[in-house]
Amino acid sequence: MKGFVRANKGFLLFMLLFGVFRTAVADWNPIPSSSMRPNLLEGDVVFVNRLAYNVKVPLTDIVLTRTGEPQRGDVVTFASPQDGTRLIKRVLALPGDRIEMRNERLVINGVESQYSVEEHVQEPGPEGTMDALRMTEAVDGRRHRIQVLPQRLVTRDFGPVVVPQDAFLMLGDNRDNSADSRYIGFVPRHLLIGRAERILVSADYQGNWLPRPERFGMSLR
Repeated sequence: MKGFVRANKGFLLFMLLFGVFRTAVADWNPIPSSSMRPNLLEGDVVFVNRLAYNVKVPLTDIVLTRTGEPQRGDVVTFASPQDGTRLIKRVLALPGDRIEMRNERLVINGVESQYSVEEHVQEPGPEGTMDALRMTEAVDGRRHRIQVLPQRLVTRDFGPVVVPQDAFLMLGDNRDNSADSRYIGFVPRHLLIGRAERILVSADYQGNWLPRPERFGMSLR
C-alpha cells in the first residue's frame, strides 16, 4: 500500500484537491427528472456555484460563513429535508414571506403573480404523454417560464403559510409534476448546496443520446 501511495502521490493529491473543489467551490448537477421543465430537461448538466450562498466545511452541511442571500427566482440545488436527496428547484418565497397558491396562481405578501400563456404542447408525464400549458410567471419583478399539466388530478391550492426564519419555499417549474416544498416542507438554509447558473452540456439520454448543442452554455439567470 505504501508503495502504491508513493508511486501515485501526484494523482492522489489531484483527486483529493478535485474532491474538495467539487464539495466546497463548484460542482455540476445532472438533471434526472422532468420537475423543472420547460427550463431544464432530462439530460442537461448544470454548473452549480457552491460559493453563492455559503462557505461550508467540505463534505458537510456545516456553514463557516455566508457569502450571499438567495433571491426569489434563483434556481438552487439543495439536500431534501425529508431524506437528504439532492434536488434542484426554484426559490419562490423568502424568510418571512406569506405565500399561498390559488388555482395554480401564487400570491406572495398579498400580491398575486402575473401569468401569460406562451403555448400548448405535448409533454411526457407520469401517466404518459399529455397536454401541457407553458406560461410566463412574473413574481416580484422577475420572470421565468413554468409548465402546468391540466389533465393531472393534483392539488393546485395551498396556504397561506409564512416561511420561517432561515428557510425557503422551493417549487419546481413543472408545477404539476414536482416533489417540492408542497410535499417536503420548507428548506432550511444550511441545506442549500449552491446556485445553478448555466447549462454546461446536454444530451437526449431518453431518446437517441444525441447532444443538444443549442443548450450548451445556456444561462439560468
